[in-house]
Amino acid sequence: MADVDVIEVEGKVVAVLPGTMFRVELPNKHVVLATISGKLRKHFIKITTGDMVKMEMSRYDLNKARITFRLRNAAQQRNAPIRSYGPRRR
Repeated sequence: MADVDVIEVEGKVVAVLPGTMFRVELPNKHVVLATISGKLRKHFIKITTGDMVKMEMSRYDLNKARITFRLRNAAQQRNAPIRSYGPRRR
C-alpha cells in the first residue's frame, strides 16, 4: 500500500475471532474487522480483548484494517497475568 492511501487510527480490541482476526472499536464507536501484520506475527505479539492498538486502514475500504502496533496498557487494569520467563541466561 502506498503511504498516501493509508489512514492511521487507534482503537480498542472488542473481540478476538478465529484466524487472527479481531473486532476493533474506534473512538467514534465505529467497529472494524482487523488482522495482525506480519511483524506482529513474526515476533509473537499477543493481542487480547481490551488492548489498545494502532491500525492502518485503506481510504477505499473503511470496514477493514491491519493492526501494526499494540500500545502499552499501563493506565488501565485488564487483570492480565504477568508473564515471567525466569532469569535471563547469558
